[in-house]
Amino acid sequence: MRQPWIIVHTVETPEGPLQLRKRGERDFVISIAGRVLMSTAHTRSEIAVADLGCAPIRGRAAPAVLVSGLGLGFTLRAALDVLPADAQVIVAEMNPVVVDWCRGPAAAPSGDALADPRVRVCLGDVTDELRRIAQDPSAPRLDAVILDLYVGPPEPPARGEDPLYGRAILKTTRAAMTPGGVLAVWGEVPSHSYEKRMRSAGFRAETIPIRGGGPRHAVHLGTRT
Repeated sequence: MRQPWIIVHTVETPEGPLQLRKRGERDFVISIAGRVLMSTAHTRSEIAVADLGCAPIRGRAAPAVLVSGLGLGFTLRAALDVLPADAQVIVAEMNPVVVDWCRGPAAAPSGDALADPRVRVCLGDVTDELRRIAQDPSAPRLDAVILDLYVGPPEPPARGEDPLYGRAILKTTRAAMTPGGVLAVWGEVPSHSYEKRMRSAGFRAETIPIRGGGPRHAVHLGTRT
């Protein structure tokens, strides 16, 4: 008989309760307003986005990588497992409680990835960090950007522009990256419109389906030209 789920911690957010649950010593779930964001039972696509994003640049000297968001740390762990010992990895995470979880009660699933000396945590919106780098000529450029956020790229809004996946932030992301750098973006479903936006912003782009990650999970992969 399976053990019951135990609520480890809950915090209120504008989108609803953000909750960490645990079953036994190995099973963890992060949910928001009842929707599962991350589970130790399904990690294939989270690992894939990091593998695809980091493998092409693993041979570079001291590669700089930006990872967002944190979740249970599987994407970060996969990136660290691919990258060399002299890599520098920035983790952008909006909610400090998620960082606390990954350093505390939920550290085990990722092998305590946040304790790796290559990692620096940046609390805040990943788009702010991208703009900071893009606008600072003295800031080291990024060799890879890995985005594993909520449901991934949606269809374009009828009005305005998506702040996470629109053309403007794609152009900013390109400006923050080295030539040949890799942008890897997780999606709950493939978005061909996002692939087109990547190309128009100066990336060679493709969409890679991830078998076993979810019903239609995909990685949108772009190489900066």
